[in-house]
Amino acid sequence: MQASKKAVLTLQDGTTFKGYSFGYEGPAAGEVVFNTAMTGYPESLTDPSYEGQILVTTFPQLGNYGVPPSGGEDTLQDHYEGSRIHCRAIIAQDYAFHHSHWLADRSLAQWLKEEKIPGIYGIDTRALTKHLRQHGSMLGKISIEGYPEVDFYDPNAENLIALTSCKEAVVYNEFGEAPAPLTLPLAPDVKGRKTVVLVDCGIKHNIIRCLVRRGVRVVRVPWDYDFTGLPYDGLFISNGPGNPDFATVTVENIRKAMERKTPICGICMGNQLLAKAATAKTYKLKYGHRSHNQPVRRAGTNQCFVTSQNHGFAVDTNTLPEDWEALFINMNDGTNEGIRHRSLPFFSAQFHPEASSGPRDTEFLFDEFIALL
Repeated sequence: MQASKKAVLTLQDGTTFKGYSFGYEGPAAGEVVFNTAMTGYPESLTDPSYEGQILVTTFPQLGNYGVPPSGGEDTLQDHYEGSRIHCRAIIAQDYAFHHSHWLADRSLAQWLKEEKIPGIYGIDTRALTKHLRQHGSMLGKISIEGYPEVDFYDPNAENLIALTSCKEAVVYNEFGEAPAPLTLPLAPDVKGRKTVVLVDCGIKHNIIRCLVRRGVRVVRVPWDYDFTGLPYDGLFISNGPGNPDFATVTVENIRKAMERKTPICGICMGNQLLAKAATAKTYKLKYGHRSHNQPVRRAGTNQCFVTSQNHGFAVDTNTLPEDWEALFINMNDGTNEGIRHRSLPFFSAQFHPEASSGPRDTEFLFDEFIALL
């Protein structure tokens, strides 16, 4: 029998859920959201799009396959989607205190304690998820027996994009090589490869892997970096956490980039920022899309794809100007899942074609972008 301290999740509306601690023994606060994926907690925990959030996993058991080792550079991890855990805490119905996986080098509980992230089990996550579906994602806080409480914290009230973006511009040349600092002026690639400027708004590392593996030179720049003077063949805008309204500098740079008419592609937050650069509007979803099983349809076709998603904001399709149109549509609720320009090589997806974790049925979107360069 495991000895675990009592823990309580308190929602902003006063609802409480009692459980037990299995991670770091300390308080936490953030926005409580749920994910319906059955696997992928190492990738989800390190996904910058979860910055400031308390993650509820609807799959009953957590931790049964442990945690893979850290590896690679901080700017490009081998097994994670970021260089650290971004969730404020994680909640499950049941925690597996004994894990088994050929790649695991420690338990989930050990990892959480190392990074000072609380974990709770013993909570009725079905009831909690139903509550969030009915009332929407809301603020919450976790208190652990014997530790002081903290105040509620609203991550959407601050610029999470600036918090999770890289601080310096770097260049990725070959897959497996460490990135080099960007030196100006940017010289033509010695191997004649195309150059893609990648705007980091809180990027998942597999986006970088997917681009570099396709034989392009990737120049990764911070969210507020003025890349418009760089020589490049294509622009890529990454995913990221929080409210897109904070990225006004990024939106202005994207608008300048549109004047060049070179290819532009965006993922998740990149979809929202490209839409805002086109003068469309975004809005906050009631409880967001966070799962491996969101069905989307390519507009104007009968093509359907099962996608991995993680976002709390969406593009208002009705506000797109006449020269833009929806590219993908969510089959569950009809929300926007991507946009494209009717005549210029600009397009984006709200879901994650690189997944990791999740289905990669739509990874061909990277190929479509590369083909435009």
